Order: sequence, then C-alpha cells, then structure tokens
Amino acid sequence: MTVGFATEEIDPSAPTRAARLKWVVVVDSALPAGRAANAAICTAAATAQAVAGLLGDDAVDADGNTHPGLPWAGCTVLAADAATLRTIRARAAARPDFFVADMPAAAQQTRVYTEYLAAVGEAPADGLDYYAVSIVGPRNPLDKIVGKLPLLP
Repeated sequence: MTVGFATEEIDPSAPTRAARLKWVVVVDSALPAGRAANAAICTAAATAQAVAGLLGDDAVDADGNTHPGLPWAGCTVLAADAATLRTIRARAAARPDFFVADMPAAAQQTRVYTEYLAAVGEAPADGLDYYAVSIVGPRNPLDKIVGKLPLLP
C-alpha cells in the first residue's frame, strides 16, 4: 500500500489537524542536540521523498524569490527514550497504512554509506537501535501509537 495524499485531499487553506494523515518524527531523547537534529532531518528527507503530497507549493516573496514548499499538513517532532522509540517503530511498521522511515544507530556510527548498509545487514531486526523514526499515517491510529510523547526540547 502506498501512503500519501491524493491530489483532491491537499488543502493548504485548512488547519493541519484537518488533514487525514499526520506526520511525526520521534527522536531518541538521549541524543545530543546535533545528533538529534541530524537523525530527524535524515528521516524527514526520506519521508518527504517517499510520501506523495506532503509538501506544499513553493512560496514566493514580494521580491520574487522562491522558497521551497514545506509540509502543508505539518510535522511534529517528538522525543522518546530508546526503548519506547523501538516499540513505536515496531508498532508503526506493522501497519500497512503507515509509512515508516527510520535511522538505525549505525547511520551515525559509520562514515561510508556502504559500511552503514553492511552494519544494518549484519544486525538482526530486534538488535537494531534507532535514533529517529519518521511516521506518516492516519491521524487517530498514529496518535494512539505516539501517545502523549513530549515535543523534542
């Protein structure tokens, strides 16, 4: 199943809570600020590329400068401890109506992408630690999975 917005659903004039799909990025709360930002940005980049209709139209300022489109339905960045993050990822990945992009710890522990691929390939799924998980899915089921997690400080 492909997760995304159909053209007729995209309504940038509506409040973000009116969108059928919700986007959250959950980051390991123990990470230092720079690593947390990196993990959130990397998973968001993978999500924006994969989920149709997430980004709104480009904005053009009064001087004619173009500013690339941002998520018209919003994106909330939340914090969780490592165990909760693993549980959230597993619950979200089990749903076919959710899109999940994650950053295993190996992504920040290697400097060469093929080394990252090898490290992940050698680890059993239940042995991976995650630094961030980006999830897009129907609002109510997603709210049940992320619960009352706090915003990333």
